[in-house]
Amino acid sequence: MNKTKEIKIDQLSIKIYGSRTKMGSAAAKDVAGRIRQLLKEKEEINMIFAAAPSQNEFLNTLSKEPGIDWQRIHAFHMDEYIGLEENHPQRFSNFLKDKIFDKVNFSKVYLLNTNGQGPETTCENYAELLRRFPPDIVCMGIGENTHVAFNDPHVADFNDTDLVKLVSLDEISRQQQVHDGCFATLEEVPKTAVTLTVPMLMSAKYVYCIVPGINKAEAVYHTLNEEIGERYPSTSLRRHPHAMLYLDEESGSKVRYKIN
Repeated sequence: MNKTKEIKIDQLSIKIYGSRTKMGSAAAKDVAGRIRQLLKEKEEINMIFAAAPSQNEFLNTLSKEPGIDWQRIHAFHMDEYIGLEENHPQRFSNFLKDKIFDKVNFSKVYLLNTNGQGPETTCENYAELLRRFPPDIVCMGIGENTHVAFNDPHVADFNDTDLVKLVSLDEISRQQQVHDGCFATLEEVPKTAVTLTVPMLMSAKYVYCIVPGINKAEAVYHTLNEEIGERYPSTSLRRHPHAMLYLDEESGSKVRYKIN
């Protein structure tokens, strides 16, 4: 694929690129443009980031984008495991520190602290921060089971009254962490996590969803073709007025089957 393919399903705009590198770079440049625009309109903005290898190319390019006043941006992340030590390399906070949080000079980085306090307190404290700093931009991915953040199908709720909640992880979601090379075995992957809910993520003014790789092709197909609902949590993107889905040739390999 030499040219970018652009389509729209419901309210969701989709761009498909010939390579993962081109996809990540294009997404980063679009997000950077939106950041610059919003910083002309507002004194400060708030962003939420996903932590996953699928975001590597995007985060690498975004962290190098010129002309962004990062000191006017508050940063959050969307989920965290329960039970991993603070310095564990697979904690999502540590992933994002390495990829972007420690690379640019944010006004403030708010980490989901799941150690030293109960999960309920963690959820309440983070929810209060998100009320104070409602998101302008969410940068996210889609799981192999179509989860967004850690809203797996069995816990996703499009009408959730919580902003942040404790969830159990299904086996597909945990196995994905092995596929991604984050853990050596399924037994090592935690079974519970704290996650931002679907309504919280979709409350952002702009949503940029970066989804590369052949392992995500089936999830992308369901995202774009199934009935919108909790069975496939990522279908929530199709209701968002300013959401963009970025795919590479592999993750977009099944898109044409129902669109053409």
